[in-house]
Amino acid sequence: MTNTAPGNLRDFAEEADAGLLSPVSASPLVAALTGDRAVLAAILAVESGWAAVLQRAGLAPAGSAAVVASAAEAGRYDLAGIALRAQGGGNPVIPLLADLRKNVAALDAAGVGAGKAVHTSLTSQDVLDTALMLLARNTVHAVLADVKGTTTALAALAEQHAETLCVGRSLTQHSLPYTFGLRAAQWFHGLSAAGRQLERLEFPVQFGGAAGTLAAGTVLTDGTHATPFTLADALAAQLGLAPAAAPWHTNRLAITSLGHALASVLDAFGKIAADVLFLSRPEVAELAEPRAAGRGVSSAMPQKQNPVLSVLVRSAALQGPGLAAQLHMAAANFNDERPDGAWHTEWPALRQLLALALGAAGHLRELAEGLQAFPDAMRRNLDLAGPLLLAEGVSAAVAPLLAENNGRNGKQQLQDVVDQTLQTPPAEQAGTYRKLLREAVPAAVVPDQRLEELLDPGSYLGQAPDISRRILASFPDYVSPNANGASRG
Repeated sequence: MTNTAPGNLRDFAEEADAGLLSPVSASPLVAALTGDRAVLAAILAVESGWAAVLQRAGLAPAGSAAVVASAAEAGRYDLAGIALRAQGGGNPVIPLLADLRKNVAALDAAGVGAGKAVHTSLTSQDVLDTALMLLARNTVHAVLADVKGTTTALAALAEQHAETLCVGRSLTQHSLPYTFGLRAAQWFHGLSAAGRQLERLEFPVQFGGAAGTLAAGTVLTDGTHATPFTLADALAAQLGLAPAAAPWHTNRLAITSLGHALASVLDAFGKIAADVLFLSRPEVAELAEPRAAGRGVSSAMPQKQNPVLSVLVRSAALQGPGLAAQLHMAAANFNDERPDGAWHTEWPALRQLLALALGAAGHLRELAEGLQAFPDAMRRNLDLAGPLLLAEGVSAAVAPLLAENNGRNGKQQLQDVVDQTLQTPPAEQAGTYRKLLREAVPAAVVPDQRLEELLDPGSYLGQAPDISRRILASFPDYVSPNANGASRG
């Protein structure tokens, strides 16, 4: 068989997670925070942090932490080789640990015995679970920075367009007069609520030993002032993670809560993207994405300007639920005190969720900050339904004033007007409705001026402006003008 892979297999493996088929998450920042190299660095950070904890507790030789820290530089390790060797033990910690011990021995020129500080009383799951919490914490912080940038932009749109009339739609049809400000406020509402949920997550350290009993840690600390619990808390503090009351090897709420929160953020992203995709269709033309050189192009049609930012964001949102479900499926199958396979299925699902959320967050922020709104087109589409759009308001105001006619009450009479109007061609319905309405409602009951007021879309907005204000007031921490995200290379 001919090998068509570029370069040798090792080079190919190093490039394997570049994101060729996931353009929404193909960015230097996503790779830096969620790629294989980031996972490797997080594992090494846990091992290095543990060495520092042991040395401070007097459980490892003086100077050993510095040696381990030097040996734990990610650039020293063959990423592709470790990935291949991970098949031998079922996880990447085992081969990486072997390499780390070799590097520690090579760097321990002073002979302080730094090897005694490497992985002592830990198990692979302790290290990998904690490393993934580190990875998640760093990624979530970057996601939230972009979320807050997006919500700030959405809040500005909501305020700027508080009085901009547009048409509300339900079940694909025109429903009632609406405002674009309320639409933007509702986007803000969904995303801010999801962001707040993500913000409240804790990222706990994992420390339980081979079977979650802390047996090896108990032996390690016997006769000292330390305990396995104080060491676990010290590791959490060292790494900037949350302490854990107990090992959580098979209690996966930390993972499923994270997955749920990420999926919820992606849900909110998806709602915004779906609306922008519809509203930017040429026949609707109420919104347009910000333009950039080379964006939105077609390989065949030079005239096209595709809403690619929304397409990419929506692609991430559609993947989120399945990945979160995978985490729940795994959690429900964590058998015994350490599981056989369920744990392993978490890793790619969680990392993909993190990558999608981070990639989509950057695209959505750019979309929101540069979104173009066209009030004239909004009014044009609002006017397509004509005065029929106000039928609900007219009925509520006028029906109680009408006397019964041929056994039909006021509401039924006004419904007859609507039904007769709908039997005429769409182009004639506006005039027909006004004519039939005037015939059914005597001027003595509702004067012409009052009837025109009832047929003004701006008169039937309910509490739309107040709803917008209440939404924005509910999330003041998501309207900061200084919500600057991480640099996206």
